Amino acid sequence: MSEACHPSRKSIEALLSECVQRRIRRGGPGGQRRNKVETGVLITHQPSGIEAEASERRHVKENLPLAIRRLRLALAVRVRDVECGGRGARGGLSSRWSSRCRGGRIVVSETHEDFPALLAEALDVLCEKGWDIRAGAEHLGCTTSQLVRLLRRWRPALGLLNHHRELSGEHRLK
Repeated sequence: MSEACHPSRKSIEALLSECVQRRIRRGGPGGQRRNKVETGVLITHQPSGIEAEASERRHVKENLPLAIRRLRLALAVRVRDVECGGRGARGGLSSRWSSRCRGGRIVVSETHEDFPALLAEALDVLCEKGWDIRAGAEHLGCTTSQLVRLLRRWRPALGLLNHHRELSGEHRLK
């Protein structure tokens, strides 16, 4: 199974081929250009219905990368890849994960292009391991503190883990 199965792992071109883009206009600071010209971008991932937008910049070419990043992060948190079978707990780890996890440490900045894909892979493994942090970290080859630190970098990811922890009677992580 290819590493690009989960939508957040796909190249930007492949991801955008599954999306509908609309230009939007939003009010607020930025002057007349922002209020009169459709410089914002709304991207909808058709298979999942997940949307992301960016309208804080003055030009479409500046807003599009922001919207794509937000979409990839939303997909990482809200779409689970357990149906693909080639990744996660049942399959091997991706080469992207293997190159970023060394000696039990996950080395990636939250601003790096790989961050959404790594987040998705970690969440997929956690999902397949019943949201058990120790089992997930062991499978991923990192420490539990490194895995929690990765999830903390994107609050919705930590929120998803905490939701499942509460359902099983465990305490929330901060």
